[in-house]
Amino acid sequence: MSLRSIPLIVIAFILYNVVVLMFGVEALANLALPEIHMLSGGNWRFTWGDAIILLTLVLLFIEIVKATYTTTSSLVDHGLSMLVFVACLVEFLLTPQAATSVFFLIMVATMIDVIAGFTIGIRVARRDLAIGADT
Repeated sequence: MSLRSIPLIVIAFILYNVVVLMFGVEALANLALPEIHMLSGGNWRFTWGDAIILLTLVLLFIEIVKATYTTTSSLVDHGLSMLVFVACLVEFLLTPQAATSVFFLIMVATMIDVIAGFTIGIRVARRDLAIGADT
């Protein structure tokens, strides 16, 4: 199993759990990274929750790009992505600390990763095998 077959979105899942375990759920909204003074006169407050969501979106993009490859490791990646989604779903349903919007968005991103991975993988495989009418 290569390093490429590990779903990167698990990093956001682990980071969320580390932040919540170390600082509590309140840290997601209350622990702000440095504020940025905007030209409009307002202050942009970027919190840990925002940073985790941003990281999740970047990792989701990378996972979707990885789904365009048809190798044996991509099959392992799809299976592991499904396990990450199931772990997120179970934690969301059973753990009070996961009942936040930040974690819900991480869970939705893992679901999109699973669906996009299988959909893109099937589409690319059809094109590679020249099966179908639109080749």
